Amino acid sequence: MTGPRILFVVDAGAKVGGGHVMRCLTLAGALSAQGATCAFMGPPAVSAILESFAPAAQQLAAASTEPRDLAAAIGSEQFDAIVFDHYGLSERDHRAMGQGRPVLVIDDLADRPLGADLVLDSGPERRVQDYDGLIPEHARLLLGPSYAPVRPEFAALRQTALAWRGEPVQRFLVSMGLTDVGGITARVVERLRLRVGEAGIDVVLGSGAPSLPGFQKVARRDPRLVLHVDTPHMARLTAEADIGIGSAGSTTWERCTLGLPSILVVVAENQRSAAAALAQRGAALVVDAAASDFDAQFDRAVTKLLKDADLRRQLAEASAEICDGQGASRTAEAFLKLIAARALT
Repeated sequence: MTGPRILFVVDAGAKVGGGHVMRCLTLAGALSAQGATCAFMGPPAVSAILESFAPAAQQLAAASTEPRDLAAAIGSEQFDAIVFDHYGLSERDHRAMGQGRPVLVIDDLADRPLGADLVLDSGPERRVQDYDGLIPEHARLLLGPSYAPVRPEFAALRQTALAWRGEPVQRFLVSMGLTDVGGITARVVERLRLRVGEAGIDVVLGSGAPSLPGFQKVARRDPRLVLHVDTPHMARLTAEADIGIGSAGSTTWERCTLGLPSILVVVAENQRSAAAALAQRGAALVVDAAASDFDAQFDRAVTKLLKDADLRRQLAEASAEICDGQGASRTAEAFLKLIAARALT
């Protein structure tokens, strides 16, 4: 007996970044490992990311992220369940495209009605009450970083990475998002180059990032700077880094899984609550890209982490307690149980 066919409807682009696609790829991998067959649908930006990281993935093309174009692309395609990771879609769209099939919605906002049977929100402070009136009575919530989709290679390196956190700082990892929304990576790297001495700086970017050509020029002049474009080695880079700098999006849980002492840079409004929660738990230092004194905030955080090995160890321990990297398999198991139960009714 073949497993269920699951369609992912995903958004990506210059404004929303590529994190939606990456976490859906992770969840698709966990579902596939348990027998499911997965396909993806989204705008051209989604296809570009898939071609770099999962060229064998089955795709359905959509003209845009507009609900009418997504619905038209689904057409008469045969599938057993659907996953939405798209902030621009809400209850009416979920129901129209789901067509009575089991629906999982991946969300971070809790700001609109959702036509979901299962909702995944990995925010560390998310509560059941946040979704009151926004989901059907029968819907189940998977809340918190224990359900965050993190690629299995991170969990595989977890024990090794945690064993040596707090050692002298030799490498920084800068990962602000594949599309480098707002060009924040350049601001971060320029501040680092002034303050890290001889330490290496690994910079992760997507091949479609507008800032990439400029970084290539800088890297040719600065031997400390190493560019990693569409890298498949993110887990290794995270494990080998001593300090991480990243946006407060889905890659936060990758850094937590490996206990990487980190500076979280808030680059979008929907990242603010998660970043504040991690700061409150002593799991990260947080700076705001929109703050008028961003440069000063950032410089202070870098200096503090460079000088204080005890702080780095404390951040490592606190962040590792928040996420163990097993969320994708937990979510996949819950969704497949729902699909199987629905098939019997």
